[in-house]
Amino acid sequence: MKIQLPEAFCQEMKSLLGEEYGQYLDSFDQPRNFGLRINTLKWTPGQWEERLLWPTEPVPWTENGFFYSGQVQPSKDPYYYAGLYYLQEPSAMAPGALLPVEPGDMVLDLCAAPGGKSTELGARLKGQGMLVANDISNSRAKGLLKNLELFGIANACVTSETPERLAQVFPRFFHSILVDAPCSGEGMFRKDPDMIKDWLERGPKYYSRIQKEILEQAVNMLKPGGCLLYSTCTFSRLENEDMVQWVLETFPDMEVEPLPVFTGARGGAGLTGCLRLFPHRVRGEGHFMALFRRRGGEEKGSQPAKERQRGKKDDFISRGEFADFLRDTRIPWDLSRIVKKQDRIYYLPEGFLEDTGLRYLRTGLFMGTIKNERFEPSQAMAMVLKEELYANSLSFDREDHRVIRYLKGETLVLKEGEGPRKGWCLVCVDGFGLGFARGNNMTLKNKYYPGWRWQ
Repeated sequence: MKIQLPEAFCQEMKSLLGEEYGQYLDSFDQPRNFGLRINTLKWTPGQWEERLLWPTEPVPWTENGFFYSGQVQPSKDPYYYAGLYYLQEPSAMAPGALLPVEPGDMVLDLCAAPGGKSTELGARLKGQGMLVANDISNSRAKGLLKNLELFGIANACVTSETPERLAQVFPRFFHSILVDAPCSGEGMFRKDPDMIKDWLERGPKYYSRIQKEILEQAVNMLKPGGCLLYSTCTFSRLENEDMVQWVLETFPDMEVEPLPVFTGARGGAGLTGCLRLFPHRVRGEGHFMALFRRRGGEEKGSQPAKERQRGKKDDFISRGEFADFLRDTRIPWDLSRIVKKQDRIYYLPEGFLEDTGLRYLRTGLFMGTIKNERFEPSQAMAMVLKEELYANSLSFDREDHRVIRYLKGETLVLKEGEGPRKGWCLVCVDGFGLGFARGNNMTLKNKYYPGWRWQ
């Protein structure tokens, strides 16, 4: 092992692991593991296995996760651009899989960027309810937004706020909350040795103070009967079991809901119900998880969104190109949730709270822009659709060279039987939406979003 681990860290790990400490050190000589997680909003793990693009093996702790070889490049495949899977470190798949989420729930991912766990939570909502995905860093929240849109999650709101500000708006509002907290990153030392430098400069004590501040506000936003999953990618007791104990002592109505101990996982150090993943025991990096439940039943939280009164401002829904576009989609839109803000049209999630003063990067689905009754659908709108959900769709086989040409922003020439095409055309790969083009008889003028183009 060439990595120089801090002596204080080594002593803590010896105390934590006992006779397994040597096996942990040996894991630094093993290659890292690569994983991808299937987007169940668009297809199923079974369909992935039917179309298997590369050899994969199931990740034991989640139904839609797979290991793949580091010799392949899934990010250079059209299916990646169709939002059919997310590339994620295998252990990091566990929190999103273990937090209870049902369609229709109000869900919060409090420290969400870059979006690996948010995309899983959003997919599990199946378009119902609302996901609030937050990151205090505005630049990181922009990357989070792209991943949610790529996945076709229409009922997500992306915010860039402090936990305190969110708690003022959403007191006891959410059914499920994920806090994947900032931490000292000990579980990532093998994958990213540069994190050792941050550990030496800051360490567990620094992060434990931040974790308490975040958890306090998260608990304040949890409904009675709701669940909060706390996770870190560190081994420190101070940031893990001690933090769980602090929550239990500070909030008497919070209790630990035991997590399943699957093959290779270990329970908490001196605290039952928690879960620890170690790189010498599982095919993944280090992780810690604890699931809390707030005692009590349903309790009224934040007030629901005000019912919008229809008026002349909503005429764009019933006439012009936007009305034509809605008719061409095979989606049962709730017209009361379609709003126009300047020249941009959004489809708000169920239960969206208006006039909160929050800094939103996105409020639900950005459907497109409208000017003088001329409508241009957005890239996010394309990612929600499939071939069968839009009347003017054209699907190419994954091996068709025109798929890559489209993703690069080039104009497409159609073959006999594929055209002529007029108006907005949804370009698909094997039936899954990639983006829009503008039909001009036997050519398609490319409208794929420039910021997402194939590099």
